Amino acid sequence: MKLFITFILTITFSVSLVYSQISERKFVSINNKKMAYKTFGIKNRKINEPIVVFESGLGSGGGSYGSLFPFIEHGFAGIVYDRNGIGESEIDSLVRTDIEVVKRLHDLLSTLTISPPYLLVGHSIGGPFIRLYAAQYPDEVCGLFFIDPTDFMLTKEEDDQVKSSTASKTGYRELLTINFKNILKDPSTTKGFRYEVQRELQESTPDFFKNYTSLPPLIDIPVTVMISYNKYIEQYETTMNENLKLGINLIPWWKELDDLRIKHYAEMIKNNRSSKLVLLPRYSHGIHHQDPKLVAQELVNAYETCLRSYNNM
Repeated sequence: MKLFITFILTITFSVSLVYSQISERKFVSINNKKMAYKTFGIKNRKINEPIVVFESGLGSGGGSYGSLFPFIEHGFAGIVYDRNGIGESEIDSLVRTDIEVVKRLHDLLSTLTISPPYLLVGHSIGGPFIRLYAAQYPDEVCGLFFIDPTDFMLTKEEDDQVKSSTASKTGYRELLTINFKNILKDPSTTKGFRYEVQRELQESTPDFFKNYTSLPPLIDIPVTVMISYNKYIEQYETTMNENLKLGINLIPWWKELDDLRIKHYAEMIKNNRSSKLVLLPRYSHGIHHQDPKLVAQELVNAYETCLRSYNNM
């Protein structure tokens, strides 16, 4: 488990370095707590043009998108930020649920007088966050862009079926809880990261992503979903499986979970025009680090689609 935690923290630290090297962060007080952010292209943004708003994965600040900046920062306006407790943003003890996470993002955009429409980008657990934002503030969102998002739609029945059909002892939902608890036990976990993990543990205990179970249907906006599948089994996964005696048959287990995630996101966007699902075999979870040019091009395409769709409303 220590290897898994080190893997997560290494990614978080390295992408934050990229962020600090290529940009100067700014700070603003939201609910009397300092929040760090960076904007680009704001001065050239015209009325009713979308702005791209980036939401990062677990424990990652805005720097997690640093690899994309060379390909996008002159193409449109955008904002990246650090959630409360992550990077250089202060912990806000009032942010206890994902609904409050997206409210803080809404407050940040309002305070900075960055007006809609927003094209929201979310990687990993940032995917559920942007879906929740679209549910809370549908009139502000002109499009969604998911980069290998977490499957918040996985049901207990589906998870149990994967365990049964792959002869595995542990399901994905249980593994997520195990990972969260072990991160919290690790003394090297930073206070801010610990607070974020504790919040996400509560969000999925006892019910998995409980604030997402009754979301209204997604509004008809352009959506791009990029999903990696049939990925290589990482050494930390094998080590964790053995050390914790999880009893997971990793290759078939991941295959079935991949199939379900693809099915869920395809179902989510089935009524959304100008939308697409991009499947990337043998890619890693960090698609935008592995192939930033590909992701940047898809994001540019999504922006142009949002621009056309919004102006035709």
